[in-house]
Amino acid sequence: MALTFRIRQATLDDLDTMVDFNAAMALETEDKGLDLEALREGVGSLLKDDSLGFYLLAESGETVVGQLMVTTEWSDWRNAHFWWLQSLYVVPEFRRQGVFRLLYERVCKLASDAGDVCGLRLYVERTNHRAQQAYVNLGMALSHYDMYEVEFQG
Repeated sequence: MALTFRIRQATLDDLDTMVDFNAAMALETEDKGLDLEALREGVGSLLKDDSLGFYLLAESGETVVGQLMVTTEWSDWRNAHFWWLQSLYVVPEFRRQGVFRLLYERVCKLASDAGDVCGLRLYVERTNHRAQQAYVNLGMALSHYDMYEVEFQG
């Protein structure tokens, strides 16, 4: 029997799960341990202030099995927002069952309904070929941009 999943927006009640998911994702994809106190404050800040973005969660029954965070970038060239997909995590035993696809489809619908979103973007580790293939399978294309950064803390 195929599992069914429900997609919903996260609330402060989900904070512990989301902190666990973000820590697991950073360790798995970047071999990076996160400062759990800073992470808890960061996730909590977004959940308390929707101008920072929002999280969508995937549930199987009463169990949260996946998450996706959306933040925005203003494009003066397009007079619209790009939505950035971040903090994607699916519990390992629920992978390859359509969880990310459902989260992605919900984001696409929300972006379309918003009326001021010109596209979706995300970044991915260069060596995470499985994730890259998943994005291509959903119709996303490799951008012609490279990303540069400088960090001031953390």
